[in-house]
Amino acid sequence: MSTRVKEYSRFSEFDIHLFKEGKHYHLFEKLGSHKVEHQGVKGVCFAVWAPNASRVNVIGNFNGWNANTHTLNPRWDSSGIWEGFIPNIENGELYKYAMVSNSGQYLEKGDPYARRWEVPPKTASMVWDVTYDWKDKRWMKARHKKNAIDAPQSVYEVHLGSWRKRLVDGEFFSYLQMADEMVAYVKDMGFTHIEFMPIMEHPFYGSWGYQIHGYFAPTSRYGSPEDFKQLVQAFHQAGIGVILDWVPSHFPDDAHGLFRFDGSALYEHADPRQGYHPDWSSYIFNYGRNEVRSFLISNALFWLKEFHADGLRVDAVASMLYLDYSRKADEWVPNEHGGRENLEAIRFMKDLNVAAYGEFEDIQIIAEESTAWPALTKPVFSGGLGFGQKWMMGWMNDTLSYFSVDTLYRSHHHHEISRSLTYAFTENFMLPLSHDEVVHGKGALIERMPGDEWQRFANLRLLFGYMFTHPGTKLLFMGSEIAQTTEWKHDEALHWYLLESGYHFGMQHLVRDLNHWYAKEEALYEQGTSDGFEWIDHSNGENCVLAYIRKGQNDKHRLLVACNFSTQALANYRIGLPTFGKVKEVFNTDLEKYGGSDLHHPKPIKTEKISAHGKEQSVSVQLPALAMVAFKIQK
Repeated sequence: MSTRVKEYSRFSEFDIHLFKEGKHYHLFEKLGSHKVEHQGVKGVCFAVWAPNASRVNVIGNFNGWNANTHTLNPRWDSSGIWEGFIPNIENGELYKYAMVSNSGQYLEKGDPYARRWEVPPKTASMVWDVTYDWKDKRWMKARHKKNAIDAPQSVYEVHLGSWRKRLVDGEFFSYLQMADEMVAYVKDMGFTHIEFMPIMEHPFYGSWGYQIHGYFAPTSRYGSPEDFKQLVQAFHQAGIGVILDWVPSHFPDDAHGLFRFDGSALYEHADPRQGYHPDWSSYIFNYGRNEVRSFLISNALFWLKEFHADGLRVDAVASMLYLDYSRKADEWVPNEHGGRENLEAIRFMKDLNVAAYGEFEDIQIIAEESTAWPALTKPVFSGGLGFGQKWMMGWMNDTLSYFSVDTLYRSHHHHEISRSLTYAFTENFMLPLSHDEVVHGKGALIERMPGDEWQRFANLRLLFGYMFTHPGTKLLFMGSEIAQTTEWKHDEALHWYLLESGYHFGMQHLVRDLNHWYAKEEALYEQGTSDGFEWIDHSNGENCVLAYIRKGQNDKHRLLVACNFSTQALANYRIGLPTFGKVKEVFNTDLEKYGGSDLHHPKPIKTEKISAHGKEQSVSVQLPALAMVAFKIQK
């Protein structure tokens, strides 16, 4: 016969009301395991949501994993929460919840709110209630400037386990080792932010973190939660923001995880047409269930509050917005109006963004969304979904498609390279060259460039130059900056030895210079989502040239940008300008230090009263083959 633990609750009646309404956004302070002192005795209180359970026991090393002792108490208010106090338990204690469902099924589950887990493949949760003394006050006070939509944002996307491995045994770098090496590297390279692919605890390393069971715990593969906080702090002290990939779209079916948590479809839909994800063999959150919305929004705010994250990149938003996403006609259930829009997910996203920006107005919530869903980054009060930024997938697809075309035929595809500018200001866009573009047979970026070795590297330098002068914030996946020649593999470190080659070293030098130039050149970011762009020439398909002006808020901050996408250098190429004066070259991807031919303009060039591109005055410049050249416009 089981023995009930002492009654103890961290919930008020108002907490329960908010939980049931889907409006409790700090559940991590209530559910899970927490160190407390009760009636003069130190121990741990446990609380878990399991409304379909007929019994819930806490099992662990402290009781020999005996499911017949330490039974939690069900709350009287039909909330479905079980809770209680167990004395003399310390930090580090392993535990699970042993449940018997109403149908008699026995289950052993990890704690959905656990702050730490065993290192996979072990599956127990861990009592972990530690106070951390943050030392990033200066960053937190001023980060609104770095996260502003009109600030330069260049993001380095990283998979923690494969950025670098120890030379001695090939093991992972720890969070603390990364705090030394990675922070220094990202700072030197000039990136303003780093984005970690999901660091929340996940059972299968090969999922890259996108199939999570420990939503409130950084993975133990690299150290403790405090070690990860120290890594975040180190980035902040170096003036670099930290963005976390976040996955509220689906979860795996591991027996110890969220799947059929209390013997019922608790976090997911019971109907597989709504609850099963065919692409990833995983399960979709039930956004219509209030308690699930409370869980997810609490989780988002947890990372922003407890780990000082400066932003969240929300994964797979399109799969959440559309009920028929990746499904055949008879494999989905229409909404109440007969449509394909997931009205419950839409409500969830609006609630998420209102809550996140309401509590942390200086962060960024970024949507990875691959369709043309309208007003994604518009405020909720004006009919939008309320995200801060959206990945510009159309730019990425069109640009990579264009660059993969043999240069002999690019004149027939000229519309592809300029198409993104027809809608560049409809949302707050981020330009991504992410991990998705260098896996699954797509090839490394450098290997997708046509031509001989020189042309491939020149093409990639041009791609980066075009990216950094195109409106929108930037994101680049690790390894792209050194032109890694093979697809990314999660079980290998990046091929840093490539830097022994001049071309690869030159590419790294280029990306470093682009980042530093972008951060100080107001014309490239001050009006990146509004009026900071003017076409000079977008129709010269014969020569494969684009020319445009980027503008800052001050008339003194103006750049003329010319991109030559052909293999022919163009001498005396005339470009119209809106004003008389002169232009001075300030960036050229063809410089010798980058691996180029070093065709550049050492002196300023005066405008002439010769009409071109509908302007009364123009300048005559030389455009290197496969290069981006930027000029400061001076009156």
